[in-house]
Amino acid sequence: MDQASSLRQKVQESGEASNARVIAVTSGKGGVGKTSLSVNLAMEMAALGKKVVIFDADFGLANVEVMLGIRPTHNLLDLIHNNKTMPEIITKGPMGIGFISGGSGVSELASLDKNSIKLLITEMVKLDKMYDVVIIDTGAGITDSVMEFVMVSPEVLLVVTPEPTSITDAYSLLKVLRRKDDFNPLYKSIKVVSNRITEDDEGEEIFGKINTVSSKFLNTKLEYLGSVPQDKSASLAIIEQKPVVSAYPNCQATKAIKELAAKLLDNEQEEYKKKDGIAKVFLDFIKFRKRSR
Repeated sequence: MDQASSLRQKVQESGEASNARVIAVTSGKGGVGKTSLSVNLAMEMAALGKKVVIFDADFGLANVEVMLGIRPTHNLLDLIHNNKTMPEIITKGPMGIGFISGGSGVSELASLDKNSIKLLITEMVKLDKMYDVVIIDTGAGITDSVMEFVMVSPEVLLVVTPEPTSITDAYSLLKVLRRKDDFNPLYKSIKVVSNRITEDDEGEEIFGKINTVSSKFLNTKLEYLGSVPQDKSASLAIIEQKPVVSAYPNCQATKAIKELAAKLLDNEQEEYKKKDGIAKVFLDFIKFRKRSR
């Protein structure tokens, strides 16, 4: 049995019931509110009774920690190289959510030796047992690391805004994804969130544009999760380094995010069959990283 097969068996033996639901939040371009949505959705899902942790996979920027106003003591590299355990690298955030900084560790995963990979996957199995939901805040755009996280995550939230470049770049991300040999549209759940809309029907119009082209040319079916309106309170919350759902609980953006979180949890039974857990996601991610070297 090769190393990958052995590790997959270990992940499977960890027990399906303990696998976390993994949701990758991504976008075709930066500046569309992807990280803000990740953080605020995490808090709302926690308010609905779920144990949630955010993994910051945008290793070039520390957007999650800036938004939370929290500087983590440790990151993924400490788990791999400095003998830290999974609980030790998790930073506690508001509403009981957890936060893991990827640091520059994500970019190093392809060069790990087999003992380091075994250690990483063993710790990720622990994470599966600690949390109900793992939200991966990917980088923006169509870089290799972003596309690989999108590839290996069973659920994907694609964040778009009314800007023409956001819509075009979202379609570009889907096109790159569809061209991947390992992409399986039957297995992948891709939900679109329209952010910063100014009219009630604008969100569905944006989704319609992307879905029409995606269905026709990419044979990839998308789902419309919902929209978040343009809201001055959301902008103020970012300046204050606070999640809008806690800083301005009664604003329109917060109400919309509450609805999105409720929708995600409403279809939990539907998504359960896709709950491979974060350990398998990382195992597959490492496989793609090594293949692309």
